[in-house]
Amino acid sequence: MKKSLVAIASMAVAGMASAQSSVTLFGVVDVGVSSFSNKSNDVTPYTLTNVLTPGFAPVGSVKTTQTALTNSAYNSSRLGFRGTEDLGGGLAASFWLEAPITPDDGATGVSTFARRSTVSLSGSFGEIRLGRDYKPTFWNHSIFAPFGTLGVGGNLLQIASGTLEAGGNVRASNSVGYFLPPNLGGFYGQAMVAFHEKTSIDSGAFTPATGALSDSRSGGYTGARVGFARGPFDVAIAVGRSTNTSNFQQGRDEYAKIANLGASYDFGVVKLFGEYSQTKNSIEFDPAGVGRTDSSTTTKGYLVGVSAPIGPGRIMASYTRVRRDLPDTFNALGLRVFTPEPRTDHLALGYVHNLSKRTALYATVARMKNRNGAAYSVVGGPAFATSVINPTLGTAATLVPSTSIGYDIGIRHAF
Repeated sequence: MKKSLVAIASMAVAGMASAQSSVTLFGVVDVGVSSFSNKSNDVTPYTLTNVLTPGFAPVGSVKTTQTALTNSAYNSSRLGFRGTEDLGGGLAASFWLEAPITPDDGATGVSTFARRSTVSLSGSFGEIRLGRDYKPTFWNHSIFAPFGTLGVGGNLLQIASGTLEAGGNVRASNSVGYFLPPNLGGFYGQAMVAFHEKTSIDSGAFTPATGALSDSRSGGYTGARVGFARGPFDVAIAVGRSTNTSNFQQGRDEYAKIANLGASYDFGVVKLFGEYSQTKNSIEFDPAGVGRTDSSTTTKGYLVGVSAPIGPGRIMASYTRVRRDLPDTFNALGLRVFTPEPRTDHLALGYVHNLSKRTALYATVARMKNRNGAAYSVVGGPAFATSVINPTLGTAATLVPSTSIGYDIGIRHAF
């Protein structure tokens, strides 16, 4: 009798489990060898003192180099769990927990689900998603670039935009997102609001001038993305705003205002990519109560890329240019001072060879050229040398970043 009851209970549990989609374990293991070389040039000005110094010569150039076993140069290494329950009537509840891992050293395992941790409800109305997820303004950087945002070929537009957005421009925590349903004739879209979760004081006049309670809004994010995809064509535009810093008493807020537009067209024999991106770091303040002013720095740029199938693999290439518009400055006479805009050019070439649907070999090489004080390096590269001692003068040489070169060679397995 006891065995019968156990059997009946087991069948009941099995029946309940079959009424919902099974939980899926998935992941990616991506490991490779990467090498980097960053060069800085000595721009120490010639003076009467150093020219008259016996044996004086500029340092010339200084390189920082590194070779390492790395991970995630082609696809992000990860381990995740996802599942969906059919609620009936077209409704479904889902969860997604995705953790970053570092298979090159095994140091990072499933200790956090920092890549994605969401729960959602979907139906004919679309999907409402809560938790930590990709920002709408991130997607175009990844989808409309041949190398995505990873490895030495990673999208420079995403790197440059991220330097102006506190906390990075990839994911947002504490977010509520909405996705359009997939049956809109090719149109798709996403909107997100991420709470800053700061404490406010009523009345605001009692807000402290310094300390944790002085920060009234930083960390919040709002953004949206809409696009259209049909056949070989795909295009999308995204806009967003992050509050980087905030102080109620100072009347000062700093925002990152993001906009990007991307598109691709697949001709079969070749796929073309393009993206334009602009991020404005806007500092708004009213310290004397005489009206709001705006001091801002804008980073903007474009990418063009191509991907072509060759047998079981594909070859990829991209070119990106990024420049930074600095705030206007004026001399004592009130005349505008011209400052050359920092600029970086990025060229990448790569090949992926698919051994199967889940396993691939890849190789990428890339070069960046910095001008006028720009200091970007290929993804994963070491820091530029910025200060060395001139052995003749015994004083610090003035170094500015110049070129950054790197390559990735690795293997990716997905499961």
